[in-house]
Amino acid sequence: MTQAHATLSDLAAAAVEAAGRHVVRIDARRRSGSGIIWSADGLVVTADHVIHREDGITVGVPAGDTVPAVLVGRDPTTDVALLRVEAAGLGVPVWRDLDGAKVGHVVLALGRPGRTVRAALGILSAIGGAWRTQGGAAVEHYVETDARALAGFSGGPLVDTAGRVLGLYTAGLVRGAALAVPLGTLRRVVDALRAHGRIRRAYLGIATHAAALPAALRDQVGQRTGLLVFSVEPDGPAGRAGVVLGDTIVALDGHPVRRVDDLWGLLDEGRIGAAVTVRVVRAGQIQDLAVVPAERRGARAE
Repeated sequence: MTQAHATLSDLAAAAVEAAGRHVVRIDARRRSGSGIIWSADGLVVTADHVIHREDGITVGVPAGDTVPAVLVGRDPTTDVALLRVEAAGLGVPVWRDLDGAKVGHVVLALGRPGRTVRAALGILSAIGGAWRTQGGAAVEHYVETDARALAGFSGGPLVDTAGRVLGLYTAGLVRGAALAVPLGTLRRVVDALRAHGRIRRAYLGIATHAAALPAALRDQVGQRTGLLVFSVEPDGPAGRAGVVLGDTIVALDGHPVRRVDDLWGLLDEGRIGAAVTVRVVRAGQIQDLAVVPAERRGARAE
């Protein structure tokens, strides 16, 4: 073994030892996974897809005990769930943001599928900017690793060679990819789950897909595409406001809407119960409709 390999090996072992003290085992009926101690008073973050049933959840803490856990809240759109346990001696890991992180940096995925911590070595295979999950949730950075997704690792940490946590490791957000939910997103989601037990998002009660605007309207509207409405809930906010099948949404409160992601990004918690102006193209004419978004309960409704 070369000196470089020996140094990397020692760094990896030290990182596992340091971060592993804050990794727990999650058992949620027929599913199991890992979790990260979020706060010394008993909050634990894990991957939402690990939680099969919301009752009967137990957590295996680093000291070796198994304790019952209460589900504080969950957000399928970011694949994050928050639990609370009563246990003494809990410590929190050192977190780091992505400043200075580069593709190719060595990382480790940690899990506690049994009584002891296991590790998988890999690299940061992709780092990107802000993106939206399939459920429409905003994540401030795309972080992908080639660290192999072993059974029971989802919900554990992805750590650097100093043992600092880069994010929550999950194989549940993008099919075939192992990602890390970064610290900024986790903080936002945890704060919301502590306050409400869920992520509050606005919705209009419609289903849409991107569609090209007629050439005659592109210059007038200032964009080439909008969202064609192909389903409307009769008693939903948009339906009550007069949105009909075949309308094409091009703006919300003056913000251009070209793709579904644009609409999702605008329907945040602050829109709930507050009137917004939805601009639509109907039969070649532009109309403005006043809509009062309600709180969205499902993961994919617009």
